[in-house]
Amino acid sequence: MKGVVIVEFVTAEEKETLEKRLGELKSRRPEITARIAEARADGDLKENADYHAARDDQGMNEAEIRRLEERLTNVSVAAAEDIPDDMVFLGAVVKLRDLDDDDEDLYKLVGEASGNFDADEIEVTASSPMGEALMKARVGETVKVDLPRGEKRFEIIEIL
Repeated sequence: MKGVVIVEFVTAEEKETLEKRLGELKSRRPEITARIAEARADGDLKENADYHAARDDQGMNEAEIRRLEERLTNVSVAAAEDIPDDMVFLGAVVKLRDLDDDDEDLYKLVGEASGNFDADEIEVTASSPMGEALMKARVGETVKVDLPRGEKRFEIIEIL
């Protein structure tokens, strides 16, 4: 939808990861430009595979730069000091008890940029059904999550 800006909440670490990736992509520009110039110097561009490959790389690199710049324009870092200690928010690791089978697991609420897969905790994005249910919930509360296999209920045991 044109004109609608969606603010994406991320942790400071996630924003730093996005900024680092953007810096890496921007640093590739001179190398790609040099490859294009070198291939252009080889003559006929119609059948110059190196030239076309370098131009394709340039297009993909620039598209990713634009995507990251736009994304970074619309991110907001969740400030830990503004969040009560007993409230689930981005970056929180939460111990949950599944009320159907009494299993306890650790979940980490992350932004869309995370991509870290730690074996000790299950990562859920804030925009997922589980993430939406957990966001701003408090210790002792029960959250309901609508999942493809039906509704699940979890009790928030503690925020680590």
